[in-house]
Amino acid sequence: MAALGGKLTKKLVENLGPGRHGDGAGLYLVVDPSGARRWIVRVTVKGQKNRNGAPLRTDFGLGGADIVTLNQARERALEYRRMAKTGLNPRFNAQREIPTFEEISRQVHIDRLPTWKNEKHGQQWVNTLRDYAFPKIGRMPIDSIGQPEVLMCLAPIWTVKPETAKRLAQRIKIVLDVAKSKGFRSGENPVTAVRDARVLPTVKAKPQHHDAMPWQDVPAFFAELDERSATAAKALQFTILTASRTSEVLDMTWPEVDFDARLWTVPASRMKGGKAHRVPLTDEMLAILEPLKALASDYVFEGQKRHKPLSNMSMLMLLRRMGRDGFTVHGFRSSFRDWASEAANAPRELAEAALAHQVGSDVERAYARSDLLERRATLMSTWNKFVSETDN
Repeated sequence: MAALGGKLTKKLVENLGPGRHGDGAGLYLVVDPSGARRWIVRVTVKGQKNRNGAPLRTDFGLGGADIVTLNQARERALEYRRMAKTGLNPRFNAQREIPTFEEISRQVHIDRLPTWKNEKHGQQWVNTLRDYAFPKIGRMPIDSIGQPEVLMCLAPIWTVKPETAKRLAQRIKIVLDVAKSKGFRSGENPVTAVRDARVLPTVKAKPQHHDAMPWQDVPAFFAELDERSATAAKALQFTILTASRTSEVLDMTWPEVDFDARLWTVPASRMKGGKAHRVPLTDEMLAILEPLKALASDYVFEGQKRHKPLSNMSMLMLLRRMGRDGFTVHGFRSSFRDWASEAANAPRELAEAALAHQVGSDVERAYARSDLLERRATLMSTWNKFVSETDN
């Protein structure tokens, strides 16, 4: 077998960036984006095949690098390779340490990164566990977590932050399910048991309302924005005109814009509903976009750093500087929705389509496949003229 030596050094183990770094002979240091470091070893078990008939190659966790030193990791990896070489599967023959809840959670986070819409969503997933679960059960062995430990995490926020608590419960359940699939747990998932037993009180989540500017006041505010040359002001104007979400506007890139067709297509990967959304471009919208092309930036609304978008707080901070502390950027979508109903008498399905909301049951949506683009173009043109005319 290979001697206890390799490519890594103690200094590298402490300083290498995110990714999988090989030491040699199947030993790897895995560094998570959060900075957490852990060891894994990849072995091929002699004489054993996987489901496809290929040699059985398996990864095994050897513990966190803050606990297991480089030499210890090499020794454990050597032990695993010896067993595999003689035909013994380390999963059943090694005296392995049970990983902690946090270790499994961070591995699940890494494994699922490709499935999230963007990096922000993936970070939110693990941050919920970091804030509400890791302080209480993060260092516990994954096989020792039962209903009392789950309740320890959920009970303090169950009634005060019901939506967060539900997300937390779902994420804890996923981590425990993954641990069971890897052979670290057995029996029923305690999150399921807590839910089925209705141990926690039933809480009705209150709909979240974003403070919206009355639609009658939007034209005067829009005129104030017109006097400002900052990119944040132009982005906010465009957000109001399109009734779009903040992230949809700030992450907007030039390939999404078709000036000839007067169309902005937001890809499904950037939409909350996971479905591409076409936004008809009016004269007022194009008047904002055209001058920005000269900047030749990757993003339409470039921030302080070259080829980077504006901060997601830029428009909100602008509102505050202009003395509109009581309103939010998202609230302008409600302003538009109220105007569409009260002033334009727009049909519900048309107004909701303009906001990229899904309306009706799955069956209804299956039959209503049109995005009503032409009718929305007329509605948005009317909204834009209302907003931009100073004599309203």
